Amino acid sequence: MSTREVTNVFMQNASRCAAGTRLARTSEELHQTLNEVLGEESPVYCPRVTALERALGFLGDRVTDDMFQAAVTVEEVDAAIAETGSVVSTSAHGRAVQGSILPSHHVAIVAEDNVFATLDDFFAWLGEAPPTNVTLISGPSRTADIELTLTIGVHGPEKLDVILVSGRG
Repeated sequence: MSTREVTNVFMQNASRCAAGTRLARTSEELHQTLNEVLGEESPVYCPRVTALERALGFLGDRVTDDMFQAAVTVEEVDAAIAETGSVVSTSAHGRAVQGSILPSHHVAIVAEDNVFATLDDFFAWLGEAPPTNVTLISGPSRTADIELTLTIGVHGPEKLDVILVSGRG
């Protein structure tokens, strides 16, 4: 499959998992998309581990270093898996994986080059020394009781938005 086909499958499957999906081709589109997705939500936790996260300075005084008090986390995730529509957050580079599960809204930014067709492709890319923690996130948190009553957001975010950043355009 071509990169475009893989990313299309990922976006379709992420949508099927109840994630909001958006595409940003430029830094201006990413800025606009984040403003639309975040609305007035505050405070925002952004780990500022990657260059892309550090470039999100326009979030300004809405950003908090306290993930426990944040209403939303905005982060660049390590990868995405097309076959499941999942985003992957790891503990690589000192990242605290709790940031992706504590706030009620998770905004995951993923580079198009980091979308893998299959879970096997992703683990092959990780190699023989994977990070200590690897978290696969497929849509908002869901749980059901014995009577099959579905509840959203009990064990993690009740809302997931994925922004695919394309290197093209």
